Amino acid sequence: MKMKPPLALLSPILFLYLFFFFIIYDNGSISAAAAAIPPGSTLYASNPNQTWSSPNNTFSLHFISINSAYFAAVTYSGGIPVWTAGTAAADSSASLHFLPDGNLRLLNGSSGNLVWQSNTAGRGVSSAALDDSGNFVLKNATVSIWSTFDYPTDTLLPSQNLTNDKVLRSGLYSFSILRSGNLTLKWNNSIVYWNLGLNSSTVMNMTSPILGLQSIGILSLLDSNLSSPAIVAYSSDYAEGSDILRFLKLDSDGNLRIYSSARGSGTQTERWAAVSDQCQVFGYCGDLGICSFNDSSPVCGCPSQNFDPIDPKDSRKGCKRKVEIENCPRSATMLEIDHAMFLTYPPELSSEVFFVGISACRLNCLVSGSCIASTSLSDGTGLCYLKNPNFVSGYQSAALPSISYVKVCGPIIPNPSVSSLNGKNRVGSRWKDWVIAVVIIGTILGLVMFEGGLWWWCCRNGTNFGGLSAQYALLEYASGAPVQFSYKELQRATKEIVSGRRNFEVSEETSREKFSIWAYQEFEKGNVKGIVDKRLTDYEMHMEQVVRAIQVSFWCIQEQPSHRPMMGKVVQMLEGVTEIEKPPVPKAMPEGSVGGTSMNVSRSVSSIFPFAATASASAQSLSLPRQTSNVEGASSSLSN
Repeated sequence: MKMKPPLALLSPILFLYLFFFFIIYDNGSISAAAAAIPPGSTLYASNPNQTWSSPNNTFSLHFISINSAYFAAVTYSGGIPVWTAGTAAADSSASLHFLPDGNLRLLNGSSGNLVWQSNTAGRGVSSAALDDSGNFVLKNATVSIWSTFDYPTDTLLPSQNLTNDKVLRSGLYSFSILRSGNLTLKWNNSIVYWNLGLNSSTVMNMTSPILGLQSIGILSLLDSNLSSPAIVAYSSDYAEGSDILRFLKLDSDGNLRIYSSARGSGTQTERWAAVSDQCQVFGYCGDLGICSFNDSSPVCGCPSQNFDPIDPKDSRKGCKRKVEIENCPRSATMLEIDHAMFLTYPPELSSEVFFVGISACRLNCLVSGSCIASTSLSDGTGLCYLKNPNFVSGYQSAALPSISYVKVCGPIIPNPSVSSLNGKNRVGSRWKDWVIAVVIIGTILGLVMFEGGLWWWCCRNGTNFGGLSAQYALLEYASGAPVQFSYKELQRATKEIVSGRRNFEVSEETSREKFSIWAYQEFEKGNVKGIVDKRLTDYEMHMEQVVRAIQVSFWCIQEQPSHRPMMGKVVQMLEGVTEIEKPPVPKAMPEGSVGGTSMNVSRSVSSIFPFAATASASAQSLSLPRQTSNVEGASSSLSN
């Protein structure tokens, strides 16, 4: 009897074959055939653990629940949905059927009504499979008949292409590519509120533009007329990390974003957004809703108490008048909203813009039966926009150079304050506002008390201007009101006015500058608690807001009045709307004495405190897209 050779005597080729066989088998790659889904298979919403998975379990098709509504969805590892079977929700007893005729159908279990279908019956579909790229495919043998990549919903995955005949949708918002290569975001298939075109050096006569997202996080546009892909955007973490999925998604708030998600984490992190200012997304706060910012987050509110929210639980659904205009024709008036504008984009622009003054902008809307709101720009253009009753989307910010008006039934009932535009959504910020106020008041009181103590320490042994200097310094710093002196004080002062004048000025100025220098040095060292009122240390302080208040106080005590910010800018800096530049070194501190950094205090105002330029740039960035000196030019082609 012949002996079987041991494994070591097998040919090297056979050994390598077996080696790679087990490696491939262990990775699950050859289980693609086993992952094929035969006709007649069914998924049930009542069994959330029942799934159709990709070979390496990166993606799976199953039912998910969102706010008590059920969707048949392809999800990434961790449960992040990247495709859904239609946009309509199903009930808890719904089912997804892969029928023997090749059709994929989603049915409500309670009624048996059709929710969604692939319309692939009679096309020779023999199997279905979900691959490792996240594409669910219906096949005729090896030929793809239908796939989720060809029918995207709101998400674009790597290796998935978006052509000009496909659209990403989320509610009333849609994202698409024009034949020219322009990327557009639309509201209600009519208003283009974001339009990104290629630069002028790129050939614009495209034949079949394709948008794709690379796995490393680069969004690019390809076309046969382009010599190389045109880069649209980089994700902030591009080419970083491993086992990370990056995907492009049109969110329900109307913004297009790139997200990153680590495998199995179930969380997604924003890495890029098309619209940097969320309040410029048309219709974000619904009809007649006003969008503003609470710290860094957009919030929605109504123009005044003449309005009620359509849904008190969802401020994004807009507002409605308590009394309609047709019910009060004689008492109709215009509600004024400062620093607000109603967004206007093509095709509205050509029919709603006029060159009139602010009074005419208000009155023309009041007397017009078809106008319900208007915006008068204060940026030097002289433009006025009249809004018709179809839909009005508002935006309010302290940086906007505009005034808007809304037609209401009188009397006007304004909101209590600008901060209350957001109603209950702003309640949580009242505590923060109180802390900021206490810090500011405490800092001012600390300045006054320290200056008084410093004067007493320096001048307690002197006879010249003792009481006069203390009273003058304290009163001037605390209130800025005219200082009153008794007859004896004036008499004592005038006796030695010539010899004592210089000592008086030096003492008053030196005490103030010494405290400014000390406070600035302590702030540079990071000793914030050493500057503020000691009594505040007994409370939990929001250190970011405390630092912000101290930085603002350094700007407000600048020697040159032109260096000090206006009150509106102070409010913006305290609320975090405007970034605070590093305050200049106090006047008496020598250059280079803080942190070893040389600073030129005598540099121009624009380089030290560029808030005027910033405000101008901000106003320009919020003006309407493609605005020109004439109305016709403003409604030019989107491809320009």
